[in-house]
Amino acid sequence: MSQTVASVIVRVAPIILLMAAGIAVRRVQLVGAKTVEELKKLVVNLALPAVLFRAFLDMDLDWSYAWIFLTILVVCVTLWYYGVFARHALRLPQDYFPFLTTGFEFGMLGITLFGAAYGMQYVGYIAVVDLSHELFIWFVLVTLLIRKRDGASSIAATAAGFARSPVIIGILAGLLLNVAGLRQTVYTAPVGRALLDSLQLLGAMLVPSILLIIGYGLHINLANIREAAVSVGLRLAALIPIALFSVLIVARRWLMLPLPFERAIVTFLLLPPPYIIPLFMKESDGRGRQYVHSVLSLYTVITVVLFIIYFVANPTI
Repeated sequence: MSQTVASVIVRVAPIILLMAAGIAVRRVQLVGAKTVEELKKLVVNLALPAVLFRAFLDMDLDWSYAWIFLTILVVCVTLWYYGVFARHALRLPQDYFPFLTTGFEFGMLGITLFGAAYGMQYVGYIAVVDLSHELFIWFVLVTLLIRKRDGASSIAATAAGFARSPVIIGILAGLLLNVAGLRQTVYTAPVGRALLDSLQLLGAMLVPSILLIIGYGLHINLANIREAAVSVGLRLAALIPIALFSVLIVARRWLMLPLPFERAIVTFLLLPPPYIIPLFMKESDGRGRQYVHSVLSLYTVITVVLFIIYFVANPTI
């Protein structure tokens, strides 16, 4: 076995083993679903913002990143309208199908897979790719979800939720300190050094915790497997040409981005729809919630498989 192959196996194996451990934890009922949900809140509200703060503080910013911002935003909007068109053209019965054709689960899966495989020191690249996506999720997708659930939505309430999000606070804080030229000050000041060391300790729990949580939550309802597979297939049918165009034309030819950005864009576009969708659905909509959960679970499995294949073929960054 070559050293390269062995190195790939060493990086990929923990992803598979930790997700398998999460499945085992659920099956033997080592902890309950409520405990896992509380752990998820801890990770999303502390560990993830800590990682993103450091990623944006350490990132060497460039004006070319504005084109990445625009590209991902256009991808998200295009996928939404594709979902709306496909639902009507194919007469699909699922109301939530368009919501599952756009958006990407960056926080709970993207940063975890990318960091586990390529190294947490490179997560800044996929974080830059995610920037406009966060705006799309909070100001477009969430607004549409609330409007569908309640019949109305408040832009002010959406903006307030955006401003209170620990993930957004972590991104903006790191970005503002970086742009203001205070990165070196943070690193050299005793208080700043202590803060960064604390954030590093918090960030260390991100990858193993999220992989366990994802494994625990993987549950495909066999009653919905056919319609879930159709939904996944339709999303992939649109994403494959979009991904090829984004990487081969936009990233390589037009922007001539460094290799880490190409790896980050591919990883990002492989991700499943956002896991937050069920949070904005009516509790009484049992049928719809089962359908959405089945799509998210099935897509997560496919994402992990596709990412591992991609990483085996492209192990260097």
